[in-house]
Amino acid sequence: MVLRKLSKRDITTKLKAMQEFGTMCKEREAEVVKGVLPYWPRIYCKISLDHDRRVREATQQSFEQLILKVKKHLAPYLKSIMGYWLIAQCDTYSPAASAAELAFEKAFPSSKQPEALAFCKDEILNVLQDHLLKETPDTLSDPQTVPEEEREAKFFRILTCSLLALKKLLSMLPKKEMHSLEEKLMSLLSQNKFWKYSKHSIPQVRSAFFELASAFCQYLPELVKTEAPRVCPAILLSIDDSDAVVCPALWEAVLYAIATIEDCWSHVNAKKGVLPKLWTVLREGGRGLATIIYPNLLPFISKIPPGIAEPKLEYFRTFFSSIIQGLSSERAAASPSESSAIITAFMECLRFAILQKTEEEDDQRKIHQMLIYDQLIPLTDAVLKEPRLQNGPLFYQIAETLSSWEAKAELSNDDGTDEVFQKLLSNFWDHLLKMCVVHVDTLNADEKSLFAISAMLEILQNPKSATKPNNRKSLHIRFIEEDESERITENGKLTEVRNSDSEIQADLQHSSLLRKEPLENLVCNLGELSIVYVNEQKSEQHLKFLSALLNSFSSNRVFQVLLDQGNDASSAQAESQNEIKAYYESPSVQFLYMNLITWLKEDWRKDTHFLVDILYSVLNCCNSNNERKIILDDLTKMDLKWIIFLQIIQKACSSTTKLSLVSDWLKGDTLGERLVMLADDLCHLGLKPIAPTSESSSSERWTLLSLVLSQHIKNESLIGETFVERIIDKLQAALSKAKDLSEAGNTEPSVSFICDVASSFFSSVKGCLLMPSSEDLLLTIFQLCAQRQDATHLTDLLVCKLKHTWMSGVNSLVRQLRSVHRQSTFLRKSALWVKNQIQSSSLDVKSLQVLISAVSDLLSKLTEADGQSGYLVGAYVEEVTPDKTEWGKLRGSLPTEWMHKPLLEGRLSMNCEPLGSCVKLGGTTKLPGHLCTSALLSKMVLVVLENGIVCGDDDSERKKKDDIIAELLYSLQWIEELENPPYLLLEYLHMLEEMHITYEKFSTLSNTTSLQQTIFTRSEEHGRLWSLTMAKVIRAENTVSREMKQLFKTTEGFLPLTEGRLHTLQCLSPFLIEEEKKELVLHCVAKLMTCTQTKLSSIDGAFGCLSILNSCLNDRTTSVDCDHLLPGILKIIISWKNDNEDSFLFSCNLKETSAHLLGFNIEMIRYLPLLLKYSTAPLADSEWDFIMCSMLAWLETTSENRSLYHVPLVQIFACVSCDLASALSAYFEAAAPETTENLPVNLISEWKEFFSEGIHNLLLPLLVKVTGETKNASVGSFQNSVLTSLGEALTYISKDQLLNHKLPAKFVAGQKTNLPDKLQTLLNMLSPLLLFWARPVQISVYHMLYKLMPELPKFDDEDLKSYGDEEEELALSPPAALMSVLATQELLLENILECIPVGEFAVIQPLSDEFCLVLGYLLTWKLILAFFKAASSQLRVLYSQYLRRTKSLNKLLFHLFRLMPENPVFSGPTSEAPNKDTKTFFTEELHLDVKGTGGLSSQIPHLACSVYHITLKDLPAMVRLWWNSCEKRVFNVVDKFTSKYVSSVLSSQEISSVQTSTQLFNGMTVKARSAAREVIATYSVDDIFIELIIQLPSNYPLGSITVESGKRVGVAVQQWRNWMLQLSTYLTHQNGSIMEGLSLWKNNVDKRFEGVEDCMICFSVIHGSNYSLPKKACRTCKKKFHSACLYKWFTSSNKSTCPLCRETFF
Repeated sequence: MVLRKLSKRDITTKLKAMQEFGTMCKEREAEVVKGVLPYWPRIYCKISLDHDRRVREATQQSFEQLILKVKKHLAPYLKSIMGYWLIAQCDTYSPAASAAELAFEKAFPSSKQPEALAFCKDEILNVLQDHLLKETPDTLSDPQTVPEEEREAKFFRILTCSLLALKKLLSMLPKKEMHSLEEKLMSLLSQNKFWKYSKHSIPQVRSAFFELASAFCQYLPELVKTEAPRVCPAILLSIDDSDAVVCPALWEAVLYAIATIEDCWSHVNAKKGVLPKLWTVLREGGRGLATIIYPNLLPFISKIPPGIAEPKLEYFRTFFSSIIQGLSSERAAASPSESSAIITAFMECLRFAILQKTEEEDDQRKIHQMLIYDQLIPLTDAVLKEPRLQNGPLFYQIAETLSSWEAKAELSNDDGTDEVFQKLLSNFWDHLLKMCVVHVDTLNADEKSLFAISAMLEILQNPKSATKPNNRKSLHIRFIEEDESERITENGKLTEVRNSDSEIQADLQHSSLLRKEPLENLVCNLGELSIVYVNEQKSEQHLKFLSALLNSFSSNRVFQVLLDQGNDASSAQAESQNEIKAYYESPSVQFLYMNLITWLKEDWRKDTHFLVDILYSVLNCCNSNNERKIILDDLTKMDLKWIIFLQIIQKACSSTTKLSLVSDWLKGDTLGERLVMLADDLCHLGLKPIAPTSESSSSERWTLLSLVLSQHIKNESLIGETFVERIIDKLQAALSKAKDLSEAGNTEPSVSFICDVASSFFSSVKGCLLMPSSEDLLLTIFQLCAQRQDATHLTDLLVCKLKHTWMSGVNSLVRQLRSVHRQSTFLRKSALWVKNQIQSSSLDVKSLQVLISAVSDLLSKLTEADGQSGYLVGAYVEEVTPDKTEWGKLRGSLPTEWMHKPLLEGRLSMNCEPLGSCVKLGGTTKLPGHLCTSALLSKMVLVVLENGIVCGDDDSERKKKDDIIAELLYSLQWIEELENPPYLLLEYLHMLEEMHITYEKFSTLSNTTSLQQTIFTRSEEHGRLWSLTMAKVIRAENTVSREMKQLFKTTEGFLPLTEGRLHTLQCLSPFLIEEEKKELVLHCVAKLMTCTQTKLSSIDGAFGCLSILNSCLNDRTTSVDCDHLLPGILKIIISWKNDNEDSFLFSCNLKETSAHLLGFNIEMIRYLPLLLKYSTAPLADSEWDFIMCSMLAWLETTSENRSLYHVPLVQIFACVSCDLASALSAYFEAAAPETTENLPVNLISEWKEFFSEGIHNLLLPLLVKVTGETKNASVGSFQNSVLTSLGEALTYISKDQLLNHKLPAKFVAGQKTNLPDKLQTLLNMLSPLLLFWARPVQISVYHMLYKLMPELPKFDDEDLKSYGDEEEELALSPPAALMSVLATQELLLENILECIPVGEFAVIQPLSDEFCLVLGYLLTWKLILAFFKAASSQLRVLYSQYLRRTKSLNKLLFHLFRLMPENPVFSGPTSEAPNKDTKTFFTEELHLDVKGTGGLSSQIPHLACSVYHITLKDLPAMVRLWWNSCEKRVFNVVDKFTSKYVSSVLSSQEISSVQTSTQLFNGMTVKARSAAREVIATYSVDDIFIELIIQLPSNYPLGSITVESGKRVGVAVQQWRNWMLQLSTYLTHQNGSIMEGLSLWKNNVDKRFEGVEDCMICFSVIHGSNYSLPKKACRTCKKKFHSACLYKWFTSSNKSTCPLCRETFF
């Protein structure tokens, strides 16, 4: 099947089939595979030539698998396969060829391969000859199915492969088999078709043909010789073939041909056929193939026989001229490798030509002259002019050539060759000089040419380097542009290029005299020319050229020449020059003082590198190091530019020879002192508040400093050690000043440079940090990084740089401490500095964050110190950690405000006034020291744990870590207990989260058991905040350890009670299981029973036991089975009262009372509500009396001592007293009938008539007084807590008690009111409290006023009758007290909300001032709406008219759409069982509790939604009016929101109210269909029958309600329409429900049937908005109208005539 698929035409099918075949060969048994062999040759021969290369590759791979399986069984089929196999091995697609070769190697080991080929040679030749001579594209592929292009491509490929296969066959056959081939091959070679392949159009075929030709020459020379007449023209006449594929094979064939066939030139016309073609190729620079062609030129011309090369002079001239011409071709010049090949070939051939002997000596001289003067010198000239060729090999080649000529010139031979070569050399030098002079002797000499000349001379001087091409680059002298030099030295690290200068020096001594003298003459001549141009024309390029010359040829002779030439000076100069000459003998030093210094001092010079090079040439000529040092010290004292010294030092660093010239000077004092002064200047430059001098010059000076500090050679600094220390001191001093300079701008460059210098110093100098000065520098940089940028005034970039610098410094420090065991002053000083920072309470959150980051970076660096990290880190943490007393001080300085919350909530009990810091937290911007210290140290602990460092002894280390984390938890607990933590602390918490400084993080890294134990121990010892911290940890860990439980297991465990133990037990109680609690309660009860009078109020007495008891009872998540004990405790309390009433603070002044007694009373009062709540046994009459009377007595105490509410314990006393009153009120309010049966007989009536009255008569005046005294809430949370409890108690006041209040009268001048005085006083007292800045007051006042609202409208009703029917529209204000509060609120709210667009949700922070304002505003509106709802429909009209005039309602609606969330989903606990609909603020009832602080964030949004809901429900017409007048955007927002969230709720409420309505109409029935949102009213009187269908819109109540007619009997159409219009009007314009609208309409129709006439303006009996009847009659026509309609008629028509008869209306 697979083999059949192989014959398919589709490529993919063949490919898959072949791969499948290979797999089968691999997997099947050998026997099975052998069965394929008979069919394989036919398939293989066809498919191995397939057009698709992937198929060919797969075929060979499968063949390999086949061979591996069948092995020698392939032998019978070899002959039929081998020809194609060989072709496959020469496939042009190399993966296919490799696969075929691999298969061949698998079949035959390499030793057997020739035999295998010999075995099949005849068959192979037959196949190859067929392919070469017989086959055509059409015979190889089917013309019917294969396109022509593909056929040809396949044919040419097979042709190429066949030629290559024949070559392979020749190369692999054993020698002895060759003869037997000759006959066969003769027949191939005799075919003209075969020879035509040399001119074939396809380059691959030509290439293969030439390869085969080479093989013939190599393996069958005799055969080739016989075929010479065909071979030679075929190869030699193709010499100009310029195809890149053909060229290598062609030249190989050319060289084989001319070497193998001696008489080859006789078969071609060389002068006409071969050489002209070659000249053309050479003139064109090898047509881009120079690297292939030119290396073959020397062997080629060496084989040209003399006869052809005559006349020699012309022949060589043409040859070399062609090469030079070729070199100037664009293609050759652009490619370095091409031009190198051409130049190398030129020089090789030139040396060959020079060595050619001729008969005539004269001819030889002429040839030599022509070669030098016409060829070599012009070539050199061309190279000097063309920058792209200057780096080529020419100068090296010339040097090599000269060496060989000099060698020949020095050998004295008989035949006079030495003279010939001497003449040749002198000729060369003369011509070279002339050519160089032409280049140099011009003012505008080309700099690049001069540079090339100097490079050439340097190479000629030192021929040795010619053999080292790798050194060439470093030997070229470059004039680096300025910016480049800066780039090299920017890092302060110089690339050290160590030239082997010493070797070069040695070579110079060996160079022959024949070279030295002419070269030096040449240099002197050129130098002389240049100095003239420099002196007379100030020519810069000549000066650079001179520098380059001196760099290579620094000898006194050259300097002497320069001096002689530059001596034409004025007489004054001449004198000073003579002095110099007298003082210094050496011409080089004279040159320095006369010329070089002048040049160095020239200010306009940008580039001074080459002058420094001249300086080094001068130093090179000096005799001793001492002389050199004197010269350089002289220069140092002169006022030279710093860049010159920088360049001197840079060059010294880059070469050892130069370093040895200046090392004495570098170490000397002159330079050292100068550098210290430089450092000082530089540091002050940036720090003086003036603009620094030009950037670049200062950057050079910084680079110089950096270089002398950081560059070390053989572990020694460049300059003296003492100077290094002094410079570092200067830098440190400057940086520490940078902190105090506030102008950031000026310090920036300076600090930046100091960073760079320090950074490279730290990172590159070994042992640098063992100097005290460098440790101080490191500390200063660290301090700059560890402070806020506001403090240091540094930019981000600088801080980043500084950080990088100190990190690299610490890196070096860590490395050095590893080798030298000593304490680091940097670590010690930085730790002390950090400790001082965190304990000083001077940090804000940002500063702390920066400090923590810096310290943790430092620790991370220390952790990298192998072996020592534990010790280093441990010591560092130890240094920063405060000791026990310091921790105590830090804790003591935390303000005690935290106590208020736990004391109030009863989590802790105290009977002493808390001591400690009373600082108010309100305005601070700096964090307390305790918070900073615990945060920083915790971060350090976490870093240590994260890196798994072990510091010292395990247990003590663990203890230290636990102490630190315990302090962190203490800090966090302190913040948590504050009632309103300032923003600063919230920011601090956020920072801890961000930096992962959390208990969770610690518990993931370490076991927390010992930490819990630590906190427990501290709790037992100190109590208070530690106990709360312990509770927090227990909650986090969810376990209570055994040690903790030991505390109450035995009576001895917690006796005697101390404050610490008491608090610990109180905080533990919520975590105990039932039995444990019971045990604890029993202990306490037992102790109470034995308690003596003296110990009532002590911690170890009744006070402590009651506290623990209350804690156990208070948290009743588990039921404690001890309720039967509770009345017993009450009996004990009553017995105390009987024995010692003074301990009970009944109706007394608390000024002198001790804290002990207050604490004791608080716990007793706390106990009573718990008793009511949990006691199961009924109480006796006397016990009830005790409870009630005590409660009132305690309340009297509370009421009398309001001036002491600032004292924490008095305040808590007041709170618990009010809470007791609330508890009793709640108990009696909620008492079920079965409970009341068990109560004493008169108890409830006594409660109602006496006790309840007593409570409210005390508390209502107290509320008014306390709020009157406390104008602002900042007196704070203290008052707030009293107000909360007081407000809670007042919510239980009944309406009657309110109406019979005992408050002093309060009236407001000019207030319009119909209310009785008592009621007005109450409103005037309570309404303003809606503005009070405390939520509890607002809520409790709201609850009280809410009870009053239904009572108020009836007083306006009386008044309504007195209002006449005036023409103008009437308006009546809701209660004035409320409206004045509302006006105030509107003003304030406008300021807050006006910037927020309507429809955007404004988030109000809970308990902020804005929160109280908005809360008061919404509550006021809830009251107004409740009042509105209670009013009759006539009054509503007047009230709504008032609201419309004041625009209050419009303002409310705009505000509501800023306060309602876009998605009002309700997330709290819902009332009824869950159903499918989502709960929203509109579906859920809002409960406003005085104490309910849960869900404060959603309270305002929920309240806003609630107000909107009521407004829509009770004032639909007004909302509709407002909505229609809104701009388009608001209109859409309101419509969308209402229809999405409110309409459905309202519709269903409206429909259900119709269904459940108890209102009965005479003659009218009303039904509702909730699904269709319809109400159907049927009206019948006598024989008239009317049916109305009222349809609610989807955006009810914004959209108008439609009224449609059902059946009607006995009513005229016109009348019917009128009535429908009326009903529609009523429902649209009246502010009330559908039922109210219907009742109005029915009255209207009834009146009609009673005979009352319509008003002829509105066509209705009853007025649509004020519900009056038509009363105003026209005297003429006697028609009656509504007064409101007439008023409107007169105002709109501007006439006072009757609408009907047009008579004047009286």
